[in-house]
Amino acid sequence: MTPFNNEKYIRIQSEHIKERIAQFGNKLYLELGGKLFDDYHASRVLPGFQPDSKLTMLTQLRDTMEIVIVISAADIEKNKVRQDLGITYDVDVLRLREEFMNRGFLVNSVVITHYSGQASAQNYSQRLERLGIKTYYHYTIEGYPHNVALIDSADGFGKNDYIETTRPLVVVTAPGPGSGKMAVCLSQLYNEHQRGNQAGYAKFETFPVWNLPLKHPVNKAYEAATADLNDVNMIDPYHLEAYGKTAVSYNRDSEIFPVLDALFTGIYGHNPYKSPTDMGVNMVGFCIEDDAACQEASKQEIIRRYYHALNDFANGDISEAVVNRIGRLFKQVGISTADRQCTVAAKERKERDNSMAVAAIELHDGTIITAEASDLLITAGVSPQVRIAGKFIPLALPELDGNDTLHLFLRHCASPPLCSSGLMPLIARPKSASEASGLRISTSLPSDTMAMRSDTLRSS
Repeated sequence: MTPFNNEKYIRIQSEHIKERIAQFGNKLYLELGGKLFDDYHASRVLPGFQPDSKLTMLTQLRDTMEIVIVISAADIEKNKVRQDLGITYDVDVLRLREEFMNRGFLVNSVVITHYSGQASAQNYSQRLERLGIKTYYHYTIEGYPHNVALIDSADGFGKNDYIETTRPLVVVTAPGPGSGKMAVCLSQLYNEHQRGNQAGYAKFETFPVWNLPLKHPVNKAYEAATADLNDVNMIDPYHLEAYGKTAVSYNRDSEIFPVLDALFTGIYGHNPYKSPTDMGVNMVGFCIEDDAACQEASKQEIIRRYYHALNDFANGDISEAVVNRIGRLFKQVGISTADRQCTVAAKERKERDNSMAVAAIELHDGTIITAEASDLLITAGVSPQVRIAGKFIPLALPELDGNDTLHLFLRHCASPPLCSSGLMPLIARPKSASEASGLRISTSLPSDTMAMRSDTLRSS
């Protein structure tokens, strides 16, 4: 038994979405937050959760659903890049579409949001049309989201292209945050209403987990993951007032709810939801079967995120405020960098042997293997991280598996999903995806900011 029951999740999550579709007359626009597949954060903090669990779950609804992909004209204009993949958002739209279609999903169209006549957005739309992809424009609305009178009018949502859909469930997704998914859903509600059609809206996000305590490590790990967005978990005040029960939401949902309430009232004459929590359909909290294991995994994830943030800060990619924001979570969940044993082992060996670069990997049974940079791989242009990974191959292979079925891969990327610090591009592929979260990797390099600050957490 794994700490998270993935089979139960797929079953009850799909059933709950079906219930929500029926609640709104068999037409639901479902805003998808986070990653639909390759969700390694969820698989790390909820051991047993498969990285593509949400996509597998939606497969249960495949014959009644279609997908709309959203991209902001502003992101097209500035060639915004997905940091985890190293590709621009406009390219990722095509990648997502192909991934969905290869898995048998109907991809309806692409919506270009925040459109105000940008030539780059027009060129992209023409490119999509040449590929046979239907494209719609949704325009920038002055004062959105607070100018409700304008938004809820012919000059607001009424100005947007109406997206033709054919199935009961419309999943609205995007390459990344800030693309305008919620606005697309609400615009469709307005335009459906203008056409005399009944439709509803719901939000599908895995984190924060609304029915776990506010300070639960799983929810705190979400804060670490979104530290650059300045997201903060909070008790949903509207849910508490309506039902007298505590539920966890986050600042942006609570801040926008009064506006959504006014929009729903303007469209329908009433708001079917009493709180941000009501809008969600997340069932992940009901599938945790070993809470202690999930807490420990989440604590490890917070430390991993901290080291990753130190690395990004050293490279000039983020501000020190992001590092400190994650650092403050340590006290809240009762951890320190010493709780990341592979990191401690790497630093100890580096200091003991006065090595230029040392790495450590912690296996599922707690065994820790350390290695120095391999002299055999010290060649021009080969980084210490790659040299050190070469040393791991003969050391780790006998420990991980006694036959030839397990492979070790070297992958030089910005943020490998299993890498504890973001510095060590060694990926070990276990026998099953559920085992992946058990591997912990760390490096200690001479110019590494984490080596200088890993044991010093600022109180600010």
